[in-house]
Amino acid sequence: MKVIFEKKSAVAYVTINRPERLNACDFETYGRLAEIWTEFQADRDLRVAIFTGAGDRAFCAGSDIKSNYIERTGRENARTPYAAMLELTKPIIAAINGHANGGGLEQALACDIRVAAEHAQFGLGEVRLGWLPGGGGTQRLPRLIPLGRALEMLYTGNRIGAADALRLGLVDYVVPMSGLIARAEEIAAEICKSAPLAVQKIKEVALRGLDLPLADGLRLEHRAYQALTETDDAREGALAFAEKRSPDWKGK
Repeated sequence: MKVIFEKKSAVAYVTINRPERLNACDFETYGRLAEIWTEFQADRDLRVAIFTGAGDRAFCAGSDIKSNYIERTGRENARTPYAAMLELTKPIIAAINGHANGGGLEQALACDIRVAAEHAQFGLGEVRLGWLPGGGGTQRLPRLIPLGRALEMLYTGNRIGAADALRLGLVDYVVPMSGLIARAEEIAAEICKSAPLAVQKIKEVALRGLDLPLADGLRLEHRAYQALTETDDAREGALAFAEKRSPDWKGK
């Protein structure tokens, strides 16, 4: 099984399971990830996902060069996860347990919150192969970290460590490997305390607003706010606050 998909209460656990290949993705793995993200979005019981790699050496070392570009195994039915991740309204927490290179870093960049182990390494090495990052690297990285540092990483293919990634804002937390999943689970648990429709709408509005002038973004926000005030969850939230109890969210 090249990708493990587990559901525990409201949390999905998605694990790339090719540790012998540093969790590099062949086309079958990419395709399965696309299917999983589509299923995650459609499952009303799932609220947030934790995305990681098997073992303690790599989150994902990128594309499996031998399989995908030399042998071209499965290329005729190739599907990548990036489009499916772009459509998600539910949050993903990346638990980066080692190398995140090429397509691995691009998948981490497509997540909402990134927690890294202290030994994690980050890079986009496609330029050293005569390519450019085709899974969002040239677009997401410069939006996340200072432009000069992003371009340096893109031009050289050089890697940075977890401490530099934290300082630049590429990751949000750096923790010992032994506490990596636990930290991701703490964040997931806090998200699950919030109203699910509100979380999804916040993600949608915040990300869409990045590409809009401020006035248009504020109008988008206001429409979303108005829509949420009409939901059962909004009424439940107000009632629970008044009654000094935890709300019982229904996602309606």
